[in-house]
Amino acid sequence: MRIVVTGRKGQVVQSLLEHARDMPGIEIAAVGRPELDLARPDSIAEALAGTRPDVIVSAAAYTAVDQAEDEPGMAYAINEIGAGEVANAANRLGVPVIHLSTDYVFDGNGEHPYGETAQTAPRSVYGASKLAGERAVAVANPRHLVLRTAWVYSAFGGNFVRTMLRLAAERSEVPVVADQWGNPTSAHDIADAVLRAAARTLARDFDDWGIYHLAGTGTTNWSGFARQIFTSSRAYDGPFAEVKDIATADYPTKAHRPANSRLATEKFGSVFGWTAPDWKLSTDHVVKRLVTEASPSKKPG
Repeated sequence: MRIVVTGRKGQVVQSLLEHARDMPGIEIAAVGRPELDLARPDSIAEALAGTRPDVIVSAAAYTAVDQAEDEPGMAYAINEIGAGEVANAANRLGVPVIHLSTDYVFDGNGEHPYGETAQTAPRSVYGASKLAGERAVAVANPRHLVLRTAWVYSAFGGNFVRTMLRLAAERSEVPVVADQWGNPTSAHDIADAVLRAAARTLARDFDDWGIYHLAGTGTTNWSGFARQIFTSSRAYDGPFAEVKDIATADYPTKAHRPANSRLATEKFGSVFGWTAPDWKLSTDHVVKRLVTEASPSKKPG
């Protein structure tokens, strides 16, 4: 199975490339700028035309949540028009597209985990542009999976886990928001799930196209996530700090963050036979790796 994924540096892209190295029969080709630039829709079809995919994974996106408030045109150009063109190119090549989306399509006011059919009501430019992208993908290619995920972290790139470890190395106490709830989700787990879903879509009898929620098992708030990061880091002789709970109001941001980002993931498990590990376990794996890589002379416990 040959999977072509958009983007080269993203957390999911890097995780897919890493996993494929140990999986005979799986080939990942990453296509990104300058050849494929989602901000230049005319570049997309040409960049994908000769890639010989069995499945295309649409992972590249505009993800600067706060900056999107000042750059709505760019956010929509990439997250809506660009995503739609990737799906259209996949359709022309006769292959399915797996498109990654976000919990930000919801307003976050609900009291329970959001299912796939829950009412969408984004309250940020980023969320609105990603929702528009979901719709563009569905129109462009009937053979599509839209995978909404949340609170993504990994051993790659910039993310909450890496930020917490950096701050813990600099200070003894870290203030973290305690009134936003969600599912911490490892990009390494997302890669596993995408590979499972991609293989299933190639079966002749597969017809379960549409929207799925893909996120870590279990929920917490940001401060609870930070505490787990520091607990794991301390166990491996890495940096740790005390966590001070603060409210969203104490940490104002330009873009609205959903208070409730929890996603219900039973549908993905039912269709694809895959459920994410408990978020604490996946967090521990990533923290262990980061601490060990930062101090190669230390032997992980």
